Amino acid sequence: MRRVMLNHWGLKNFTLASLLFAACDQTASPPPKEPFPPPPVAPAASASASVAASAVPASAAAPSSVPVSPAVAAAVAAPDRTPEDRALDAGRKPDQMLSFFGIAPGMRVAEIAAGGGYTSELLARVVGPSGKVYGQNIKLFLERFAEKPWSERLAKPVMANVVRVDREVDDPLPPEAKNLDAVLSVLIYHDTVWLGANRDRMNRAIFDALKPGGVYGIVDHSGRDGTDATETQTLHRIEEKVVKDEVERAGFVLDAEATFLKNPADTRDWSASPRAAGERRGTSDRFVLRFKKPG
Repeated sequence: MRRVMLNHWGLKNFTLASLLFAACDQTASPPPKEPFPPPPVAPAASASASVAASAVPASAAAPSSVPVSPAVAAAVAAPDRTPEDRALDAGRKPDQMLSFFGIAPGMRVAEIAAGGGYTSELLARVVGPSGKVYGQNIKLFLERFAEKPWSERLAKPVMANVVRVDREVDDPLPPEAKNLDAVLSVLIYHDTVWLGANRDRMNRAIFDALKPGGVYGIVDHSGRDGTDATETQTLHRIEEKVVKDEVERAGFVLDAEATFLKNPADTRDWSASPRAAGERRGTSDRFVLRFKKPG
């Protein structure tokens, strides 16, 4: 999900398989072509449901409970969502994720590397007609796998408040995308490493696009301690501290962390890419970080 020219990224000698492995975490799985059965469909969220999360202000760890908002619960439970999207809910827990990041009706938000639009559609449903969603993708991903599912999703009436953004990930948002309430990066930050993106520039561009107090929400597959960013292409994982260091360098403050996607049983030595993960898809240990723009 980014907008990048192949020569701009300086990508060389990569295979189509590695590209698809890296990117398809951001899309709903193509219904008939997955080589493995989808994870079980998650039960519909309810407004009274709560999320066991660990809210960790940068200054002090303080566990707390994150209630699922009525707007998010309604979006996840919408009867016109596709079976393919619903099949991803159990592994992604979007009701908890969107509530943790504070997504609400009327907000102006963006998703970096929207892929086929699984998360962007949920954002569109939550923010509603009075809000706006910028769904960004890079040219390379659109050409290889995302153009058809993304275009088809954008044609749905519920996506009327979504602005399609085709831009490179180093500078992901258009000039009019300013004073945003939130920008989300879901299972994609690790890919920006092996693709060679200028992450300092990307994070600063996101910082500039957010309003003071705006949220930069990042979810990604956890890498093993000490691996840094060395397994972003092979295992599609990144060490959490790398993301924290890079994002804070752009001026963000770590506001909270959540544990609802943690899996202590994950050995973190297998590829979290959907097609490589097979039946383990959706079970990787993942970190959820909520950064804020000061002010």
